[in-house]
Amino acid sequence: MPSCVAIRHVAFEDLGLLQSVLAARGFSVRYLEAGIDALTPDLLTAPELVVVLGGPIGVYEEGQYPFLQPEIAAVRARLQAGKPTLGICLGAQLMAKALGAEVAPGPAKEIGWSGLTLTEDGKQSVLAPFAWTPVLHWHGDNFALPEGATRLASTAACPNQAFSIGRSILGLQFHIEADPARIEQWLVGHTVELGKAGVDPREIRRQAVELGPLTAKAGREVLDNWLQQALAAS
Repeated sequence: MPSCVAIRHVAFEDLGLLQSVLAARGFSVRYLEAGIDALTPDLLTAPELVVVLGGPIGVYEEGQYPFLQPEIAAVRARLQAGKPTLGICLGAQLMAKALGAEVAPGPAKEIGWSGLTLTEDGKQSVLAPFAWTPVLHWHGDNFALPEGATRLASTAACPNQAFSIGRSILGLQFHIEADPARIEQWLVGHTVELGKAGVDPREIRRQAVELGPLTAKAGREVLDNWLQQALAAS
């Protein structure tokens, strides 16, 4: 049975829709809780798949959150091994940092469903369905494009929304794994951030009903197609 290790930073930002995609492919799943479980290079290089999930902290806040340093080192070892790795939001930022790219606050927070602009490479990638389908954005930090990476998507406030390295490493600023039926967990868990950003939770709730199913359908397709290509390349 192939194994997946998912690094989780807050309980409600879990594998979401990816869970069923993995189950259909016979994966066993183990969560590691960042800041609680020890994250070591050996632990992250062993499984067939590693998914680094999102969270509300900044990659550059190692002083406030010392566990980030060993987490970044473990992610770096995984990436150097070239094994299938998916990073989502904070996860993608951790991957970029591990690869030597700068991560810093962006010019504006992006919270809610809206579109992407795919690059020519992005249009030819597994992200192609998102050329016309909105995604869930929920971030304030931006990362520079890591050396050797291919940029796949952008928005006005975030020039690097997605990157790939080969066929088995993918970093996404946005959330295609989030289950719109569970958006209430996000609204409660991120209530302070929403208030500071001036975002009305009622609008996010409305978008989850109107746009969430489109994103979920495309998200499952993208995640399944990426997993198929990543495993074939490894």
